[in-house]
Amino acid sequence: MRVFALCLSIVAALFLISCEEDEGGSVTDFNEQDIIEMRQAKDEAFRSSSTSPLSEAKLASFSGLRYFDPDPDYVVEATYTASSAPDTIVMQTSSKEPRQAVRAGVFRFEIQGRTLKLNAYTFAGGEGTSFFVPFTDKTTGNETYYAGRYLDVPKVDGNDYVLDFNVAYNPYCAYNDRYSCPLVPAENDLPIAIRAGEKK
Repeated sequence: MRVFALCLSIVAALFLISCEEDEGGSVTDFNEQDIIEMRQAKDEAFRSSSTSPLSEAKLASFSGLRYFDPDPDYVVEATYTASSAPDTIVMQTSSKEPRQAVRAGVFRFEIQGRTLKLNAYTFAGGEGTSFFVPFTDKTTGNETYYAGRYLDVPKVDGNDYVLDFNVAYNPYCAYNDRYSCPLVPAENDLPIAIRAGEKK
């Protein structure tokens, strides 16, 4: 539990800086420079933060994380539908220590003319201020990390959200196997390539 919290600390802090938690946002709010600056801040945090997942050996050669270019086509309006009876599932982890997660609801949206959905989760024992939305897609294992990527979606009033895949990020276990990271449930595998966000 503690290790997973560390996995999200840097990314969550940077993501919340760029988001308004009391509004769902808008697809017209896309700002390429904001994304570039957030990525630069994350690189600096990886270099200097005490919670950086990089080992000393990797820090010596670290020149920055790899990303797809910012793309407004991957900022999409989504409708959130809460589960009528949220159920608890067992989410496997990279360390083989299963965690309990609550399937809180589902986001429905369109990309490339396809109607898609992703389940939103919270972790048992705490509702939190955001939904955990892990996913895999057609880039997984090739252009992006083989175990999938994550989105943290701040909760807002109402059912209208914006999902920005430009801020999709790798779990810390992509950089260091001492971390325990939730694996993406099969139900959150997207049938298209999401060429946005962090690369492997």
